[in-house]
Amino acid sequence: MLEISGLHQYYGSSHILRDVSFSAPTGACTVLLGRNGVGKTTLLRSIMGVTPIRSGAIRFNGEDISKLSPNQRAARGVAYVPQGREIFSRLTVEENLLMGMAVKPARKASCVPSEIYEMFPVLKEMLRRRGGDLSGGQQQQLAIARALVSDPKLIILDEPTEGIQPSIIKLIGEVIKSLSKRGDLAILLVEQYYDFGRELADHYMVMSRGQIVKQGLGADMDKDNIRDFVAL
Repeated sequence: MLEISGLHQYYGSSHILRDVSFSAPTGACTVLLGRNGVGKTTLLRSIMGVTPIRSGAIRFNGEDISKLSPNQRAARGVAYVPQGREIFSRLTVEENLLMGMAVKPARKASCVPSEIYEMFPVLKEMLRRRGGDLSGGQQQQLAIARALVSDPKLIILDEPTEGIQPSIIKLIGEVIKSLSKRGDLAILLVEQYYDFGRELADHYMVMSRGQIVKQGLGADMDKDNIRDFVAL
């Protein structure tokens, strides 16, 4: 389980995250919604350790990881799929996947698990293609697969549907559902599309001006008028 308590973050004198507290349990998909510019990506970068926090605590499976480096957090089972995918464009699909396994012991990092190709069949077909030659949808599948090969206990997804065609959005949704049903993984999903988020959310949160202003069960999102609240 991921537990965030009293998180504050600044960029210069700008107070970006304001006393953010929430939990993302194992075996569930927690969806974070909010308009552009409210601090969602800053929150994810802080959880991953890319942006050091000013104050507060980040606990993962009972351990305070607030001061650990991104590599140390990855080694503890935290995986991050950033907005914009950030794959290695000059490396092949297979090389990108093997890079995702770098946090694992060498004896376990030489072969991509077959279930990755079951989730994303197109990647098996394109193993020798360079990442930069893939379509946007294929690159997003590669980015998610690269995170999953590390056997994470928490996967953080920053707007995985951005700029993706509907058929790939559907595939990504099915993968997230199957991962959630496995019961051994916490999923934190930042999403810009209300319907996609509602379909996947076991729990939801809404962020505004750097604060969590509303949260509840995914099943209650329509009743709680979250579509109108976030204007997505």
